[in-house]
Amino acid sequence: MHDDITLTTGRAHRVLTERIWPAVHETSVPLDVEWHALPGEPIPPAEGLALAMEPYEVGTPWGPAWGTTWFRLTGTVPAEWAGRTVEAVVDLGFDVDRTGFQAEALVYRPDGSPVKSINPRNQHVVVADAAAGGERVELFLEAASNPVLLGHNVFERTTEGDTTTSSPDPLYTTRRIDLAVFESEVYDLALDVEVLLELQAELPTGPRRMRVLQALDDALDVLDLQRIPETAAAARAALADVLASPAEHSAHEISAVGHAHIDSAWLWPVRETIRKVARTTSSMTDLIERTDDFVYGMSSAQQYAWVKEHRPEVWERIKEAVAKGRFLPLGGMWVESDTVMPSGEALTRQFSQAQRFFEREFGLRSHGVWLPDSFGYSPALPQLVRRAGFDWFFTQKISWNQVNVFPHHTFWWEGIDGSRVLTHFPPMDTYNSQLSGEELGKATRQFRESRRATGSIAPVGYGDGGGGTTREMTGRAKRLANLEGSARVRWEHPDAFFERARGELLASGTDDSAVWVGELYLELHRATLTSQHKTKQGNRRNEQLLVEAEAWAATASARTGADYPYEELDALWQQVLLLQFHDILPGTSIAWVHREAVAQHAAITEGVQAIIDRSLRALVGEGDVPLRANPAVFAQAGVPALGVAPASAPAAAASTVTELPDGGYVLANDLVRITLDAAGHVTSAVDLATGRDAVAPGREANVLQLHQDFPNKWDAWDVDRFYRNSVTDLREAQKVTAAVEDGVAVVTVHRQFSASSLEQVITLAPGSRTLEVDLRTDWHETEKFLKVAFPLDVRAEHVAAETQFGFHKRVTHTNTSWESAKFETSMHRWVLAEEPGFGVGFVNDSSYAYDVTREVSDQGVAPAPGVPGVTTTVRLSLLRAPRFPDPETDQGLQTHRYGLVVGADTAVATEAGATFGARPRELRGAAGFEPLVHVGGGVTLSAVKLADDRSGDLVVRVYEAHGRRASGTVTVAARVTGARTVSLIEDDLDGGAVDLTADGTVTLELSPFEVRTLRFTPA
Repeated sequence: MHDDITLTTGRAHRVLTERIWPAVHETSVPLDVEWHALPGEPIPPAEGLALAMEPYEVGTPWGPAWGTTWFRLTGTVPAEWAGRTVEAVVDLGFDVDRTGFQAEALVYRPDGSPVKSINPRNQHVVVADAAAGGERVELFLEAASNPVLLGHNVFERTTEGDTTTSSPDPLYTTRRIDLAVFESEVYDLALDVEVLLELQAELPTGPRRMRVLQALDDALDVLDLQRIPETAAAARAALADVLASPAEHSAHEISAVGHAHIDSAWLWPVRETIRKVARTTSSMTDLIERTDDFVYGMSSAQQYAWVKEHRPEVWERIKEAVAKGRFLPLGGMWVESDTVMPSGEALTRQFSQAQRFFEREFGLRSHGVWLPDSFGYSPALPQLVRRAGFDWFFTQKISWNQVNVFPHHTFWWEGIDGSRVLTHFPPMDTYNSQLSGEELGKATRQFRESRRATGSIAPVGYGDGGGGTTREMTGRAKRLANLEGSARVRWEHPDAFFERARGELLASGTDDSAVWVGELYLELHRATLTSQHKTKQGNRRNEQLLVEAEAWAATASARTGADYPYEELDALWQQVLLLQFHDILPGTSIAWVHREAVAQHAAITEGVQAIIDRSLRALVGEGDVPLRANPAVFAQAGVPALGVAPASAPAAAASTVTELPDGGYVLANDLVRITLDAAGHVTSAVDLATGRDAVAPGREANVLQLHQDFPNKWDAWDVDRFYRNSVTDLREAQKVTAAVEDGVAVVTVHRQFSASSLEQVITLAPGSRTLEVDLRTDWHETEKFLKVAFPLDVRAEHVAAETQFGFHKRVTHTNTSWESAKFETSMHRWVLAEEPGFGVGFVNDSSYAYDVTREVSDQGVAPAPGVPGVTTTVRLSLLRAPRFPDPETDQGLQTHRYGLVVGADTAVATEAGATFGARPRELRGAAGFEPLVHVGGGVTLSAVKLADDRSGDLVVRVYEAHGRRASGTVTVAARVTGARTVSLIEDDLDGGAVDLTADGTVTLELSPFEVRTLRFTPA
């Protein structure tokens, strides 16, 4: 026979799109439409239903950016439609390729009960499954005219991302608002043809493909294109045999779970996310009610909390579906947060706040962490996941890597402490699956564990902006349950998938072949560690303040009987956790989102400060004695960790400043000597105990550098390697002054460049080995990247960067493509470049990114005494200026604090980092007090708080910070009757009891980087 494949497929495609799908709602009558456009923010649904309406004509433009328009639809079912399924069909002016990124609506009945959403891929509302002729129809639409910000001109600069700059012009024009008969046989034919068309495209040329193609031709031969409803059944009969042919025994298995991945903020503000969640969950509960086996999974306890607060009618439907096991609370996190930048205590609260919510509201907990779209994953995460009680971890984003293809799909992920968690990436490389033939074929071909495992997960539904699973997707799943040539599809809870996968991987013993050790580094979106600095600064500040507030409040409760502010702390933590969402903290949302985030962080700071002030006042009493409170977990300024003592002068001699003949300065104290040139750059940083100079000979450190920064795409997210090809050193100083203030050596440097200016206040305090820099930048750049460089006389094979409860080492060379791809990497409060016997650390108060390069002179052989073979240059990332999605990113006044720690190791860096962002508080009162909790030996204190269950138990969290085995003690300076080890989220553990001495001391043995949570019962 001749090859007629393209003739058949071309015919089928055209008939399907131009004839069959339109015939699903071919018989229709217009609905009468009225409208009311709101002038400002949305209003409660009850008020919307009561609005005065005016007549509206379909085809009239409606909806300015971020506006809300209420539509009232009325009509009567024609008598001849009696007994038929009747639906309202609404096209608000949709682009079907932008589901979740444009206009959408929630449909209400006149009594205010929500029905489902209307969006580009979900334009129907079932009015009656068996209509009565003459039946009156009345529906209300709360329509949101959200602007398309990620449109066909992707990453185009826009001012539509904030109500303060958006246009008042209408964005959409309605096309159709009708009452229509739903032709179920035509609909089923459309899905039959669509599934088979997509299937044959994935098949090799052979008998199965040929028979599918012939069946398509046979079906189209009997389909009368002018009488499609009348001839659809005959066409379906011609397809029945090829649709009934079962899948191969070894076919890949797809565990499908309905999904919408609703970003808690991104190209829309939080207020719109609240409505997106209500719209999507209305549709998903409706779909659950109309199907037998479909299951829908939604993560983020915050989103459930929003529905409960703002849409109680939808909440009741969710609770009913959860009780039936059809609506699945996933993930066990307050939001799908970033996992690279939040502190260990913040990630702990992501887990504890979510699991408490799910248990309180549904009587269940999540068994795994569902996090498909965060921008890389901390190497500390496996331990935290396991210690919080989770069994598995799910993500997808690593498939976006620029260079390297990740080698596993179902594997064990090992963290910095050796903990392992069963992890899965869907091989179809999407969290927005439509169950297309292409996706199923890709999953089958790409799945890397096929020797041992049988299947993979498919999150099914339109996501990012919500929308979720459609009835078309459930229809595909039904046809793909057991179809020859395709992977098998079934709706399934992820828990069931992971239980089966675990058994398959362990079937022949403890084979560890599929193991990944260390961070899951995303080779993309590296600039998310820097964009929107004020958002990151607020996060760091409030993480620290909340932990401090808990400690002081717990101490006040134990010492004075003061009430512990459970509700206040929960509310403040929940706000911080929301702002750690993976498009807020990374700085990749619209201007509206970050404007609100900065304001919310300021309000959080005020609220936490009030708790701190109240607790300290209760502890120190009324009086006029000058006191110093130490909020850090290390002693400083003569005050023990988390204690208060009388303020005293520094024990060390004052630092000095000496002006050099060439205009430079020497800053010195008992530990280090720092030399600055006339422009304020560091030319020498000597550790006086060893005589080692941290700065490479002939080089200058603390040099600010400006790069052109215009990535190929994803402006706020990405920095591409070629940014390094152009750099401007900001060497000129307009003014340099020096002084000694209160014993601190101070040099102030003023610089101007391009449209911006900055001031560096460089200080060396008595008894400190840290040269501190307070940087104030009036930033007015476009598409630029600001860094500060420190070329070091250190041959560092690795650098160590703090992560949650420890640190992570990264090599400084680029031997492989994996190492080369890590040209911008993450840190928390410190990063350390070290060789045996000497190291240099960098601490900061609000930065999260750095890069490291190595330079070798004369092939690594020192050409002359004192000239190194290897220079290790560490650069901290400070500011960016992308134009999408927020065209004003980081513009205006920005502040940073960072420090050069001369003569450091991991212990010095850990302590310096912890104290750098937790300066002592000066206050007055009657007397100081000893800390409630003391630690000794090799343990580092992380948190002191009262238990979340409000039992009054004291919770103390410690960890091993240096990557080695350690012994230590934890002592509670209050009467306690028992102690036990509990989970990260404070649950009791089998065998958790520990010995407690009469003086309230517990002795611990910790493995490298181990996190231990202790719970003490008060007397």
